[in-house]
Amino acid sequence: MNGTMAASSHRIMLGPLVAAIDQGTSSTRFLVFNSKTAELLSHHQVEIKQSFPKEGWVEEDPKEILQSVYECMERTCEKLTQLNIDISNIKAIGVTNQRETTLVWDKETGEPLYNAIVWLDLRTQSTVERLINKTPGRNKNHLKHKTGLPISTYFSAVKLRWLMDNVDEVHQAVVSHRAMFGTVDSWLIWCLTGGKSGGVHCTDVTNASRTMLFNIHTMDWDPELCKYFGIPMEILPRVRSSSEIYGLMKSGALSGIPISGCLGDQSAALVGQMCFQDGQAKNTYGTGCFLLRNTGVKPVMSEHGLLTTVAYKLGRDKPACYALEGSVAIAGAVVRWLQDNLGIIGSSEELEKLAASVGTSYGCYFVPAFSGLYAPYWEPSARGIICGLTQFTNKSHLAFAALEAVCFQTREILDAMNQDSGIPLTQLQVDGGMTSNKLLMQLQADILCIPVVKPSMPETTALGAAMAAGAAEGVSVWSLNPEDLSEVTSEKFEPQINPEESEFRYARWKKAVEKSMNWETMEPVCNGNGETSIFSSVPLGFYIIGSMLMLIGAKYLTGHK
Repeated sequence: MNGTMAASSHRIMLGPLVAAIDQGTSSTRFLVFNSKTAELLSHHQVEIKQSFPKEGWVEEDPKEILQSVYECMERTCEKLTQLNIDISNIKAIGVTNQRETTLVWDKETGEPLYNAIVWLDLRTQSTVERLINKTPGRNKNHLKHKTGLPISTYFSAVKLRWLMDNVDEVHQAVVSHRAMFGTVDSWLIWCLTGGKSGGVHCTDVTNASRTMLFNIHTMDWDPELCKYFGIPMEILPRVRSSSEIYGLMKSGALSGIPISGCLGDQSAALVGQMCFQDGQAKNTYGTGCFLLRNTGVKPVMSEHGLLTTVAYKLGRDKPACYALEGSVAIAGAVVRWLQDNLGIIGSSEELEKLAASVGTSYGCYFVPAFSGLYAPYWEPSARGIICGLTQFTNKSHLAFAALEAVCFQTREILDAMNQDSGIPLTQLQVDGGMTSNKLLMQLQADILCIPVVKPSMPETTALGAAMAAGAAEGVSVWSLNPEDLSEVTSEKFEPQINPEESEFRYARWKKAVEKSMNWETMEPVCNGNGETSIFSSVPLGFYIIGSMLMLIGAKYLTGHK
């Protein structure tokens, strides 16, 4: 007892602290910041399992997601106590999350009715194709004037429609008025503020703007959009600003602390990078790659394949700010694919060493369109290809091509963004897990022909959520006034190749992208057992030629026994 008292009497007082839950596609983290200096004091991370029940399907367990949040909170609080930092000084909690990922749960039991369908999931491709076929001129941008988004498998509305049509428990819960829909933020806030015992069912404007059910002009759910997708409005969460008190934590060491910030992960990174001025932009390198450019208080509609999205609304009475966004489905995910599927690396750190050992792709180009192509093409029929192979190509060249692919995709988005805004970006601010790869950052500067600036504190997504939470009315421990924001030290990568070489490599990449298009057939081919055949995603010519080669090979081997 005396030891405990002695320890507590020496606890360090650092001024108000603010915490952030960062729930991403591959992991959950809980981080605690000093609101006066933006210094990260402690954090804990837990990996999240993904399941792939069928080709193109990606799911996660909502209960595992929630449990990972509790575990990260508990471990971080233990670490703070070991550092003699008083956890009672945590004044607010912010939430940032993977966007578009779709959940439905029973408000009476608190139980999820199906796994979370992850944003990358492609099961709704046939639904999307049917919707587009019904629009005048097969226009994928039919709803863009309200939503800022194309009709795509990426967004929540079609995932929710699939759940209602294909999962009996979801259908029954909707009919009996027990169903609640939400993106990951809604699920977490509802559970953390009491769940079935009075939990708050809400979302913020940034997450709502990724559902295809939200009108980015009225800043609310749109009855016509809900009718278009056949979604009852009663199951939707209430839309709130990104910075206000939603409710209080109801259990654990942080019970009673307000949850007062909520931003989709890419909006949170924009705030964490302090891109508050019209024209400022950041690129986040995570599972996917997301380039956002602040366009101020007026939404700008893209003519070049970009999304118009809500960047943030930092208070109930504050104006909403908008952004142009380019989304790339596969960035960090390609590293996991090289590791888990091909086995050519044992860890993400090995990728940089392998690529650096050759310093070139040797003419090899890798288009990782595993989930189709997102911005600026929005082509779900595309599939991944590796081309330009010779007998000299080895795994090191493939590793280099994989890194280049991330950079080329960013270049495509930046070109579109410059065309839409008319003002070329002079430097790119970056964040996310992949930015620790210095070769990748140098390649990015070379391919963009502009400097790439990386902050020394990489946790900008969580920082953005903490800033929103700390600045909320009723908390007010974090000032967002420009003169009060801490200066961030950074590392700058300058282009080191001439623009002509960059353009040559980029032109070859564009050629490779063209070859990845129109790969997946419209309708799957079923075998005699009613199962989808693998050949449904391979052009018939390849199948015939492959069969002929197998036949010739078999005859050759038979004759040489």
